[in-house]
Amino acid sequence: MIGTDSSNRRPRVLIVDDHVLFAESLELSLNMEGYDVRRVPAATMTPNQLLASVSRYQPRVVLLDLDLGELGDGVRLITPIARTGSNVVVLTASTDKSRWGDCVRQGARKAIPKTQPLNEILAVVRKICQGLPVMDAAEREQLIGLWSEQRQQEHELRERLERLTPREREVLGQLIAGHPVREIARTSVVSEATVRTQVKAILAKLEVTSQLAAVGLARQAGWSPPSKDGLVS
Repeated sequence: MIGTDSSNRRPRVLIVDDHVLFAESLELSLNMEGYDVRRVPAATMTPNQLLASVSRYQPRVVLLDLDLGELGDGVRLITPIARTGSNVVVLTASTDKSRWGDCVRQGARKAIPKTQPLNEILAVVRKICQGLPVMDAAEREQLIGLWSEQRQQEHELRERLERLTPREREVLGQLIAGHPVREIARTSVVSEATVRTQVKAILAKLEVTSQLAAVGLARQAGWSPPSKDGLVS
């Protein structure tokens, strides 16, 4: 049976977390509960090395953090880990439930904030090892729905950003970098009136009423200004 040590029948649990103190506390608690627990040094591993460790150890449960430093976003590891037969439980400091929805959509059994009492985390592990459900259909649908709504909002924001001309993208990039209109005009060798006209066009196309809102929208969409080689003045 996957995830059980044949010598002592203890369910195997693998902790993937680069927050050492949290991982050590969790490991200690799980050991006291009778699980066969291992931690992997996520901060020093590549995704392929991590997946190889999962395949070799064959844990019943993988407790996966999302923010794994150099290893990147843990969300992208959920599906390949789940395909090995392990049950993925996400433990995260993120309170963004749309992100939790993405985790569930990728195959996680549950997403739990790290602020939850340790006993609740242990209870989820216990239920999974007993073959019991840890999330009902309503909660699953709600989380995936939040993810879907977030994706739609991001799509709409990107559509607005695509309306910008190359010059307007350059100006928006400089606003994001914190440059005022006067400085943008000076470095672009144009009048302040010209830059203000360009800023007004940016605000209209992005459907916002201030430079601050335009910058916030671009950041929310994960937009980056074009490289200088691609600028059109």
